[in-house]
Amino acid sequence: MITLRDVLEGTQGRIHGDVPQDLMFSHVCHDSRQIQPGDLFIAIVGPNFDGHDFVSDAKDKGAIAALVSEDGLSKASDAGVHLIVVEDTGLALQRLAAYWRTLFDVSVIGVTGSMGKSSAKEVIASVLAQNFSVIRARASYNNEIGMPLTLMEVNPDTEAAVLEFGGAYRFGEITELADIARPTVGVVTNVSHSHLQRMGSLEAIAETKAELPRSLPADGVAILNGDDFRVRAMADESPAPVVFYGLAPDCEVRAKDVESHGLDGISFTLVMDGDEQHLNVPLIGAHSVHTVLAAIAVGRWFGMGLDQMIPGFEDSAIQLRLLTLPGINRSTIIDDTYNANPTSCLAALNLLAELDANRKVAIFGDILELGEFEDEGHRIVGRRSASVVQQLISVGDKARIITDAAIDSGMSQDQVIAFESKDTAIEQLPSLIQPGDFVLVKGSRGVKMEDVVSALRDGSRPA
Repeated sequence: MITLRDVLEGTQGRIHGDVPQDLMFSHVCHDSRQIQPGDLFIAIVGPNFDGHDFVSDAKDKGAIAALVSEDGLSKASDAGVHLIVVEDTGLALQRLAAYWRTLFDVSVIGVTGSMGKSSAKEVIASVLAQNFSVIRARASYNNEIGMPLTLMEVNPDTEAAVLEFGGAYRFGEITELADIARPTVGVVTNVSHSHLQRMGSLEAIAETKAELPRSLPADGVAILNGDDFRVRAMADESPAPVVFYGLAPDCEVRAKDVESHGLDGISFTLVMDGDEQHLNVPLIGAHSVHTVLAAIAVGRWFGMGLDQMIPGFEDSAIQLRLLTLPGINRSTIIDDTYNANPTSCLAALNLLAELDANRKVAIFGDILELGEFEDEGHRIVGRRSASVVQQLISVGDKARIITDAAIDSGMSQDQVIAFESKDTAIEQLPSLIQPGDFVLVKGSRGVKMEDVVSALRDGSRPA
């Protein structure tokens, strides 16, 4: 429980009106739709919304108080709920989370990278949960609002918190988050072309990700992907000891003989601490081996034995990014719509290539935020598609580059369809899916290719 004293001390806010001094809150929440009875509502002001407009809604859902700004006080004063007033509600939330962090002896594991950080976060949390009381960030809770909200879920029983750090929006973002959360473990998955348009170069993206290992204490640990030279270079910037994971011979947590078994997962030989052990893991795609190795490296640092970690890989909830679903006409949909960049698209195509199917279909939406790499990034995906699929479909102007590149690489015109809009694609796609097809659907989060998945799903068959 969070006391009124905690909120006032953490935010340096003031009470407006008559507020009981013994007030206590179950949770802190910034979305009025998700309020539960006993919560404190934070009226966050965003570019397209003002949380002060929803204080009454939060009160109706059971919020017993709201944190509001001086500027928004007039909007909230008639909501019939206790009010705590601060200068800026976003900054107050961050201060409150930083204060709350100091009250508990909890290990914070920060995860960052251009791609795979959500999956790594889930797998790490699942592994640690075999021995410890763990909280983890919810999907997309990786910024200056979401990460503090996750920290506010820490309680006296929490032993570890697994958090995502930053989407590479700007320099200094991860440093600011680290100042709030004070991570003891930092995991960096990779550096790739995601967010290239925002940051300008891969070197700039690497610089933002390096802020996490740079922020670690000397008694913490940086767990770095030793197969990514930009991530490997971050070892020189970490004041904490470094553990490399990957396929490279000098990685302390290493995999060899990696095999993908399609939708049945992967197998590999783990080389660690002078021992070798063959593992079978249900995560899909050979690229998932790095996610597994990162989680093993974290578990190892926490003193867990491999036998204690293994059950953590068997939770179906950890397969976040890539799901298999029943599709119309007895097809199988490979839903990889969580996000996209050229590297993750190639990984998905590699998985599709490994599957035993009469016909393989790939449906790609636009890959966003590639900046100057936009044309070549899409062409790389198109060239690989030409060697994997029998039917290639693009949705959107940028994705059309994929289909054009596939034709340039030898695909015939009748194997390629380019839709200008998602609505047109959704209308016509069901008639294009044949019995037994394996259908990969992928695109950047901003184009919402999950709508295409919904149109192709067979609701009569259980997932």
